[in-house]
Amino acid sequence: MTASSLPASALARPLDFAWPSNRYVVAGAAVSVLVARLSGRPWPSALGAGAAGFLGWATARELDPDHPGTAGAALPVAALAALAGGVPNPLAGLSALSGLRVLAATVGQAPVPLDVAALAGQAGLSALMGERVAALVPGAALALSSTRADAFRGSGRDAGLAAVAALLPGVRPGRGGGTLADVLALAALGLAGVLARPEAVETGCDRAPVPVPADRVRLTRLLALGALGAGLLTRETRSLTPLASAALAVGFRRVRPGA
Repeated sequence: MTASSLPASALARPLDFAWPSNRYVVAGAAVSVLVARLSGRPWPSALGAGAAGFLGWATARELDPDHPGTAGAALPVAALAALAGGVPNPLAGLSALSGLRVLAATVGQAPVPLDVAALAGQAGLSALMGERVAALVPGAALALSSTRADAFRGSGRDAGLAAVAALLPGVRPGRGGGTLADVLALAALGLAGVLARPEAVETGCDRAPVPVPADRVRLTRLLALGALGAGLLTRETRSLTPLASAALAVGFRRVRPGA
């Protein structure tokens, strides 16, 4: 199924197995689960490692649309970090991913009411699980999107709805931080200078015959850096591990000679 055959949505990006990168992520996630099981991890931890790898890959695709190799590098980093430093909350990773996807406009569709409901729902559930920073990403993404004068613009009202959902009181403690998660976040923030620099984007949107807006991709990277900084301050870096892995992979790609 292609994106153009789906109902209007700014969030739906189906995996098209005609693309090597999409075949890679399925194989990579499966290998991550297998490695975790062979190392003695129980099924929940093994599946969590696979999910972390997938989320790292998917997040990097939003942060760096022109370079699938960046996503390929983020996958094993996120999976190994989950194995060594603790499995992140997958819902928190999904909340961050969804917000970044709407802001980057890689799908090429303005948010529809169902998207806003999904973003608010993810934000609210993340907040209930104590993942406050990840919960705030959708609202922040919609707010930033509302400042863009393009066809993919969000609205301030929608941003407010997602932000209110992110303020729900937590009923469960978040998964906190950890040395490895902190190191990944700090390493990504250490590359903030290169991540924040403008960069041309040539890849087209999934549903629109125009390139992914470069200014939106830059804002998406800045939002990612802001979330990682907030995660360090609030000790919520573990569930931001996929985001940190993706941002780190983009930063390393940009510091390479000729990049």
